[in-house]
Amino acid sequence: MDSLPPASPPEPGASPCHAGRETFDAAARAAGKTAVMDQLMQDYPRGPHDQPQSMCPAFGSLRVGLRMRRVATILSGSACCVYGLTFTSHFYGAKRTVGYVPFNSETLVTGKLFEDIRDAVNETAKPEDYDAVVITNLCVPTASGVPLELLPKEINGVRIIGIDVPGFGVPTHAEAKDVLTGAMLRYARQEAEQGPVARPRNHTEARNVCLVGELFPADPVGIGQILAPMGLAAGAQAPCREWRDLYSALDSVAVAALHPFYTASVREFRAAGRNVVGSGPVGAEGTAAWIEAIGRAAGVPESQREAARQAVLPAIRAVLAANPIQARITVSGYEGSELLVARLLIEAGAEVPYVGTAAPRTEWSAPDAEWLKAQGCHVQYRASLEQDLAAMKEVQPDLALGTTPLVQKAKEMGIPALYFTNMVSARPLFSIAGAGSMAGIVAAQTKGRERFSRMVSFFEGVGTPDGAGYGFREKPVDPPGFRERQRKQRAARAKAEEAVGT
Repeated sequence: MDSLPPASPPEPGASPCHAGRETFDAAARAAGKTAVMDQLMQDYPRGPHDQPQSMCPAFGSLRVGLRMRRVATILSGSACCVYGLTFTSHFYGAKRTVGYVPFNSETLVTGKLFEDIRDAVNETAKPEDYDAVVITNLCVPTASGVPLELLPKEINGVRIIGIDVPGFGVPTHAEAKDVLTGAMLRYARQEAEQGPVARPRNHTEARNVCLVGELFPADPVGIGQILAPMGLAAGAQAPCREWRDLYSALDSVAVAALHPFYTASVREFRAAGRNVVGSGPVGAEGTAAWIEAIGRAAGVPESQREAARQAVLPAIRAVLAANPIQARITVSGYEGSELLVARLLIEAGAEVPYVGTAAPRTEWSAPDAEWLKAQGCHVQYRASLEQDLAAMKEVQPDLALGTTPLVQKAKEMGIPALYFTNMVSARPLFSIAGAGSMAGIVAAQTKGRERFSRMVSFFEGVGTPDGAGYGFREKPVDPPGFRERQRKQRAARAKAEEAVGT
């Protein structure tokens, strides 16, 4: 292949990694990425904040690839970004190599970077090792128009998947999971349309329901128990763990969008003729509504839907009654399951006046949003950290579930708090097991509020503003009149600058 024409880097003089979303977006479009950026804008509409307030979005797609068997992952981006992404991925338990194609100003603007990517893909695509190779453009290669679509679709039978996951186009790492999942589903769907494909490892003849979202390991089992009386089974999960599972997912009789932000993935399921159902089987009311929706989507007769309800709802109600939650709780996070968790808490007896989620408003979370609003809960899509903090300060909850910075602020205020991702997502949510999963941790945390108050009082003034870093050690004492002299000097400088400006 001939060398490509020079790419268009971000504006000269702008620091590439800090040029700003508008500059990056304009550069990407000028470099031929208009279609990519338009699709990202359509699939993942932005919220009130200019940039993500969580980790780099590309972590989501990286995570999906690293969790799949026989899939190689290669990153193209700034070295600092790649270092951070690989560090985070290994911190979360990845034991797989992450490939990296480095670049400099010369290789970026001359098109040599694309040639380096092509060489890396060719070197990696060994059928004895891999079913697919994923190459991901981060911010700078995307803004410079590095054309991954020109890579071969397969090499030696190994599929080549090129995706752009720029921070200025994908708002959250949760949605970046959808970027890669959707791209893989599209590839697999086109393969299936062309002829026979490999049989999935755990293939059955059951009428399977595909579960969309990264779930706690016990949840598919609980969902399977709900589906059984309807003659259905919990099938493949998307994101998948193996390439051939994609075929099984596409072959499902219905799709459960348990996490509601998989827009590109849903597009592929619908292209395959599958009905997609939102919400999930949480609590008694949520489970009853979900059974009805999934049963209708799969063409299950009313008698079997009723059998499913009778098989599970009495047990869920009994578990909720035995594990009541008496607390005011705020919920916020970026996993996509925040609305479902709030529903479960309310059905268990909790008061939940506010739910904030970094995910966008979609049709698959609409049933949950409507139910929550009917219970007096404010639902904030694309919530910023500032909105979550303001809600917590106003509500003064007994327990705050949220992101790391929110939990930190809550504890400074003496409010018990839990990190949503590690403490809430690490528990079952659906069916009977989910009904009793939250009561214990809520009770344990809310009992500690008085202890938190004592701690706040004990540490008051320690390690804050000008005392930061001193702890209980004696901090320097200001000379007499020091602060007043500093105030007057600042005022004089401001007055002088104002005079110069006029």
